Amino acid sequence: MNVLSLFDGMSCGQLALEKTGIKVDKYFASEIDKYAMQVAKKNYPEIIHVGDVTELTAQVLPKIDLLIGGSPCQGFSFAGKQLNFDDPRSALFFEFVRLLKETKPKYFMLENVRMKQEFQDVISEQLGVKPIMINSALMSAQNRVRLYWTNIPNVTQPADKGIVLKDILEDFDGAAVKDTDRNRRHYKEIDQKSLCMSATMYKGAGNNGMTLVPRPCKVKEFDADAECHHAATALDINGHDSIKRVYAETGKSPTLNTCTGGNREPKVLIVKEATKKGYTEIQDGDCFDNTFPTSKTRRGRNMKDKSNCLTAANYEYMRYEHPTYRKLTPLECERLQTATDNYTLVEDENGKQLVSNSQRYKMLGNGWTVAVIAHIFKEMK
Repeated sequence: MNVLSLFDGMSCGQLALEKTGIKVDKYFASEIDKYAMQVAKKNYPEIIHVGDVTELTAQVLPKIDLLIGGSPCQGFSFAGKQLNFDDPRSALFFEFVRLLKETKPKYFMLENVRMKQEFQDVISEQLGVKPIMINSALMSAQNRVRLYWTNIPNVTQPADKGIVLKDILEDFDGAAVKDTDRNRRHYKEIDQKSLCMSATMYKGAGNNGMTLVPRPCKVKEFDADAECHHAATALDINGHDSIKRVYAETGKSPTLNTCTGGNREPKVLIVKEATKKGYTEIQDGDCFDNTFPTSKTRRGRNMKDKSNCLTAANYEYMRYEHPTYRKLTPLECERLQTATDNYTLVEDENGKQLVSNSQRYKMLGNGWTVAVIAHIFKEMK
C-alpha cells in the first residue's frame, strides 16, 4: 500500500497503520515542521518527506492507495475565533480536496475538530461523505472529540476500554519538582480522563498560566511587580485571614493551602472557576485544568475520569501532589495520544536531546489519538 499523508506532523498515521498490521510499501508525508519531521524520521527512517502541501502535485507520486490528513483546525474550532474558510490555515482543507481529486486513492480519511454544522456540511459536500464523531476517551485517558470523514467502510464507534488517568501516569517519589524539572507538569485525577492535549503546551513557564512549584513569599497582597502574590484563600483553616492566604509564584495560579493538625487532615487545593460556588476543591492526587487561571469565564477545572482535550490553545493540566503539583510529562502526553512510549524523544548517540520537550508537547497537541485512527484503518481490505 502506498500512502500519502498531508499535514503529517509526527506521523501518527504511520504509527496507526503499524499498530493495525497493514503493510506500507511507501509512505509519503507532506510536512513543514522540522521537529515533527525529525520525530517521524527517527521512528520511520524510510518515510519520504515531500514538502509543502501547496507545492505538491500528483505527477511526482506513484499510485496512491490511501490519502490521509488532518488539515489545520484553528479556523474551525469552537475554542478559536471560528473564522472558518476565511482563515488561511483552515483553507488548507482545499489542498486535501485537490490532491484527493488528483491522486484518486482507493481510501481516504480526513480528521478535524467539531465545528458549526454549516461548515461541516461544506466539507461533507466536498468529500462526498458525512463524518463520524468519535471521542478519544473511549480508547484513551483523554477527552478529545473529533470528526472523521472517510470512505473506509463499516467504521463504527469503538468499544470503551475504560482507560483513565491513573493508567497512564508515571510513578514519582513525591518529591517537590525542581526548577530543572520544569517540563514535568500537567495533571488530572488518576481515575479520570485528561483534558484534550494542546499544541501550545510547548510555550513553557510564564505563558498562559504555566505554573511552577510555589515558593515562600514575603508579600501578602497582590503586586504584579512582586516576586509572589496572594493567589487563593484556604477554606479549611480556622483563624485570621492572614494564615489562610496561599501564594503562587509570580501570580501564575491559585496554589496549595496548608492544613493544621500535623498534616493529618486531607490536603486540598482551591482553584477558582466561573461557577456559582466560585471555586473547586482539588484533593491530593487529583488532576486539574490550570489554563488561564485569571479567566472569569472558565469552568470544569476539576478533571474527573478523563483529561480535557489537548488542543492548539495551550491548556495547562496539572496533578496535585501535596505539597506541590506538576504538569503532565511528555511521556504521559504520548500515552494520552496512545503513541508508543518515548515516540517523540529524539537523542543523539551521546544521549543529548535533539527535540526539546517544548516541541514534543506541541506536536503531541497537534497529533492524532493513534488508537482511534487504527480503529478506523482496520476496516480497510
